Amino acid sequence: MKLKLDENGHVVVSDGKPVYINDEGKEIAFDVAGTVATISRLNGEAKSHRERAETAEGALKAFEGIQDPKAALQALETIKNLDAKKLVDAGEVDKVRSEAIKAIEEKYAPIVQERDSLQAALVNEKVGGSFLRSPFITEKMAIPADMVQARFGDAFKLEGDQVVAYDKQGNKLFSRSNPGEVAGFDEALEILIDSYPYKDHILKGSNASGSGAKGGHGSGNNQTSISRAQFEALPPAKQMEQIKGGVTITD
Repeated sequence: MKLKLDENGHVVVSDGKPVYINDEGKEIAFDVAGTVATISRLNGEAKSHRERAETAEGALKAFEGIQDPKAALQALETIKNLDAKKLVDAGEVDKVRSEAIKAIEEKYAPIVQERDSLQAALVNEKVGGSFLRSPFITEKMAIPADMVQARFGDAFKLEGDQVVAYDKQGNKLFSRSNPGEVAGFDEALEILIDSYPYKDHILKGSNASGSGAKGGHGSGNNQTSISRAQFEALPPAKQMEQIKGGVTITD
């Protein structure tokens, strides 16, 4: 189409609209403003449709591979139940909790086991080593260090880097020579042995015979004695029986 011009070359206007002549020679008053507005409106609607289509396509990508729409709806319903109260209603809390605990246990069990093993080794070195290195046991005891540990070892605990002893009532043993301070290993062991009813049978140089012997196992005529070598050759259980029976160990 082309604009219609008058004899002066001006555009012919009808009802405020420019007049065009189409290919067939017919004159048409063309509403330019209305047409532009319509085009803008249609472009806007097309853009809106395109954006909705793109959004729908993006949402559908999350469901690619799902062949069963019903299963998809059930999955969505499960997701909706993921708050605490609805988990309880759905009966899933215990399952989720147990699976979480299992996962944590499987991950950290080896670490905990290694820690416990190292802790046990440390306690054995600190407490067991204290018995083996004890001057008091070497100089004063008539039985070997392992037997002393078998009888009194449970009284000692490792607290930090310090070996600490407790009496039968669970009271921590404090030093007699340094009031207010925790008793050292040898002093604590001596305190424990002082209250042991059979101490005369496990200390060197103790006379276990006669009425003065502590432990109440009869007169001297009923006492027996064995050498240290014989005593150490006995199994631990037999050694304890001998000690409780009032045996005297000789060097």
